[in-house]
Amino acid sequence: MSDRLGSILADGVPRVCSAAVALIAVDGSVAAAAATGELVRYADAQETLAEDRPPARRDSIFDLASISKLFTTVVLLSLAEEGLLDLDEPVTARIPGRDPRITPRRLLTHTAGLPPTRRIDRELPAADPRTRMAAMLDTPITHPVGGPYLYSDVGLVIAGRMAELAGGAPLDALVRVRVTEVLGLADTGYRPHDLSRIAATEWKSERPGPGCVRGEVHDETAYALGGVAGHAGVFATAGDLLAFGETLRLGGGAMLRPESVAEMVRDQGAEGAKFRHGLGVRLGDPAIVGPLTGAYGHSGFTGTSLVVDPARRLTVVLLTNAVHPVRGRDGIGELRHAVAAEALRLVDLPC
Repeated sequence: MSDRLGSILADGVPRVCSAAVALIAVDGSVAAAAATGELVRYADAQETLAEDRPPARRDSIFDLASISKLFTTVVLLSLAEEGLLDLDEPVTARIPGRDPRITPRRLLTHTAGLPPTRRIDRELPAADPRTRMAAMLDTPITHPVGGPYLYSDVGLVIAGRMAELAGGAPLDALVRVRVTEVLGLADTGYRPHDLSRIAATEWKSERPGPGCVRGEVHDETAYALGGVAGHAGVFATAGDLLAFGETLRLGGGAMLRPESVAEMVRDQGAEGAKFRHGLGVRLGDPAIVGPLTGAYGHSGFTGTSLVVDPARRLTVVLLTNAVHPVRGRDGIGELRHAVAAEALRLVDLPC
């Protein structure tokens, strides 16, 4: 464990989150690692301390939230490599009734004109996941197709469904076969089973057996769709996410061709954001990369982030449960920046 990185995490626990794990790799080797806090700290939304508070460890599993979008993106790029899908094909080729101007590329760059979210669980409280997915696919366009940028979970839900239709399998199976099995990520996937290693998230009174969510996806829409969706639902350890990020940094390995990774991290010209956008990935987003200007990555609502900096030979992972037991806790941005600053310090150290 890195003393400096451990101190950074300890400064945010439990103020920002009850549990935090961070890994920093330089040139593919872990240069700093730290884990601190408790996977379950609170028993209710009033922050009553739980009786059983298992410690966070390096192999603890966290809900990645929107980092899941990167896994969906990789699946789509993998399908495109095999000619099973074209990034610029109209979605109407597989989802009749949609606007033909919507393409996988526009879904992955958040320029399809779709709304940010849709609480399908509230709209169709008694429906099954299949019925809810059909309604999601029929979500009306609310903004101009082609831009400006408008972050949309709905768009990534549709992107995930496009992957299923092109790949002939459920999204969780596609992620398993095309990503996690290829890279040997044994602790990454949807709907995890080993609850003892999973960090708790938010107190949810509307779910069966009200309590702090643990082992189920935090995102309400993904939960309503059965726990598997293009925008959220993947769980992972810091080590697995580091291996995923390192594979992208090094050009795709056995997962993707180098030209696919290059296209993924190329500025796709989406206008209107505070950062540039690739396919599914944010380029130079100051909220995520901090001082690592030029890096790319993604964050998750639960308090997670992955940052890849090819120029500095860095991959940085931060996993937390900043929504436990309630959302809206302050400080996750500062914690991300502090971890990124430590990564920058490590790479700048004299040999």
